[in-house]
Amino acid sequence: METFELLMQIYVFVLAIFVGFELITKVPPTLHTPLMSGSNAISGITIVGALISAGLEEFTISTILGLVALIFATINVVGGYLVTDRMLKMFKKK
Repeated sequence: METFELLMQIYVFVLAIFVGFELITKVPPTLHTPLMSGSNAISGITIVGALISAGLEEFTISTILGLVALIFATINVVGGYLVTDRMLKMFKKK
């Protein structure tokens, strides 16, 4: 039964990669800024969950994974903010 579950997880992962790639390539350039802002909000939620996981009193693998998730989500939020800010500056009249 474990092999079946592993195969289903791999199948869903590969399908998610394919669907995600197809969706991203079909997005017109005018929608990139709002979508970037939305993904920043989702990464903000990830930061809250990572803080909860990393802040557990006992030191386990979930603490380490929470710390790694916190680092990557913070990089994503800061980088997304900088990219969104730069893109919005492109639309301002001089």
